[in-house]
Amino acid sequence: MSFILMQQEADALLSIEKHYTGTESFTFPSLGGALRIPLHSLAMREEFNLDITRGRIELKKNTFQLRAHRAIVLARIDIGGAPHRNPDGEEMPCPHLHVYREGHGDKWAIPLPNQFSNSTNTWQILHEFMDYCAVITKPIILQELFT
Repeated sequence: MSFILMQQEADALLSIEKHYTGTESFTFPSLGGALRIPLHSLAMREEFNLDITRGRIELKKNTFQLRAHRAIVLARIDIGGAPHRNPDGEEMPCPHLHVYREGHGDKWAIPLPNQFSNSTNTWQILHEFMDYCAVITKPIILQELFT
């Protein structure tokens, strides 16, 4: 099933305040691991997933993404991976940010905006990504040694 959002709806979903309402804490995934954290709007009308994925071999390869409606990527940061080629042929080196575009989904990438202060600190980028995605009540994510 394919579900396409209008750009106005995608922008609203990205900017709506999101909250982690559970009590569980999480451990940042080890190499090759992944983590899915459920988030909700304040009125519990909208459900989101914060996904954290680690590369299997490359220690610095990480992906952080926010999904709505189970499968629609609203925003995604790729760190330490290969460059991304946009539909117009422009190549975007890592790290870069994908933001939903109507008719294209998450196929376009841009350089990290200035609000991401340190593109070499994965832990800091994760927290700034949650801020970018309007995650107000953040989950507790424990950082392992060598993460």
